[in-house]
Amino acid sequence: MVLEKKSSARVEADSRRRVLDEATRQRRLSRQLEALEKDNFQDDPLSSLPPPGPTARLPTFSETEEPEKKRRKTRGDHFKQRFRKNFTTLLEEENLSDRAEPNYLSAEALPSSLPPRLFCCVCGFPSHYTCTTCGGRYCSSKCLLTHRETRCLKWTL
Repeated sequence: MVLEKKSSARVEADSRRRVLDEATRQRRLSRQLEALEKDNFQDDPLSSLPPPGPTARLPTFSETEEPEKKRRKTRGDHFKQRFRKNFTTLLEEENLSDRAEPNYLSAEALPSSLPPRLFCCVCGFPSHYTCTTCGGRYCSSKCLLTHRETRCLKWTL
């Protein structure tokens, strides 16, 4: 009588899954980021709307008083709304200026002396495990199931 070694279903399922090497994962990630950048590049569609705020109240007059004619006041807000600049225009102006101080594009920070912290891609808690297929991080078996069903090798936001 020979005893056969049983293997778990999880190990068998993992062996059937496609495993990507680190270079393939990086190429796939950069391709997804480029596609998202192309898709998201646009001006703000709500920029033509007036800013939210309290509405003007109408003045109340007694029966004997007559309302005086109001003089129209011109404010700087009108010009701020009319000649509003988007973020890319502001960046171009900042980059063209000849100031020696660091700006948005030239500011740099030193690399951290601490190792990077790794978080679960499903719930955001600290993770200790890595998906063998795509390299995504997960913290528990529940998060692993969610990752495989909804995120593994799929487009996520």
